[in-house]
Amino acid sequence: MSFSGPSVGTGGRAARRAFEFGRTYVVKPKGKHQATIVWLHGLGDNGSSWSQLLETLPLPNIKWICPTSPAQPLTLFGGFPTTAWFDVSDLSEDAHQDEEGMDASAAHVLSLLSTEPPNIKLGVGGFSMGAATALYSASCFTHGKFGNGNAYSTHLDAVVGLSGWLPCAKDLSNKIEGEEAANRASSLPILLCHGKADDVVRFRFGEKSAQKLSSTGFKNLTFKAYDSLGHYTIPEEMDEVCSWLTSKLELEGKL
Repeated sequence: MSFSGPSVGTGGRAARRAFEFGRTYVVKPKGKHQATIVWLHGLGDNGSSWSQLLETLPLPNIKWICPTSPAQPLTLFGGFPTTAWFDVSDLSEDAHQDEEGMDASAAHVLSLLSTEPPNIKLGVGGFSMGAATALYSASCFTHGKFGNGNAYSTHLDAVVGLSGWLPCAKDLSNKIEGEEAANRASSLPILLCHGKADDVVRFRFGEKSAQKLSSTGFKNLTFKAYDSLGHYTIPEEMDEVCSWLTSKLELEGKL
C-alpha cells in the first residue's frame, strides 16, 4: 500500500453517500472508569485488531471503543472497495479532500462518545487513516462544528495520532478564528508519533502536520519521532502513549 502515485479522479457525486459502519469492539476499564477513548483503525483494517492491543496496555482507567469503518471504494486503489474512514487519492494539501466522508466518520465518533457519563474525560485517537480522522475530529471540536455546518456538541480532552497526517490542512486556520475556538485549540492536548522509516505515510507528512497544528494555535501538542519505526507500532511508542494519557487525563492508574 502506498499513498503516492497518480491520482484517479472520482467524478462528480450528485447524491449523498450512504455510510454503513461495521462492528464496534469495546474494551472495558479494569479499574475505576475515568476516561473513554474512541480508537480508529487504519486503512483496510477493523476495530478488532486494535481492541486486542489496547486491552494489554497498563491503563486500567480507560474504556476503549474501537469501531470499524465503512467499506467503500477508494480512489487511491482505483476504486477498489476497502474499509476506510473517508476517500483519499494522495496526501498532498492540494489533493481532493473527502470532507463528506470525514464528517460522517467524525459524527460516528461523536455518537459513540455522546452516551458516556458526564464526569468521564473523552478522547479520540487512531493509527494512519484513523489518526487523520482523529485530527479531523479535533479540528471540528475546536471549530465547534463539522465541515457541513452541523454543531460539534462534545468536549474533547485528548487526541492521539500514530503514523498519520492532518487532512484539510489548508482550511485549518479558518476553523480556529475567534477567541472561543482559539482557546479550545490552545488547550487541547494532542500527541503525534511518527516513524522516520515509514514508507506508507512518509515521515514528512507527520512532521508537516505537527508544524501546521502548532503554527495555527494548537499549543498543547507533543510530537515524537522514532528513527527506525516503519508503518506500524512498537512497545516504546505505546509506552509513550500510556504515560502521556496518564499525565494529560490525570488518571489514577489503579485497579
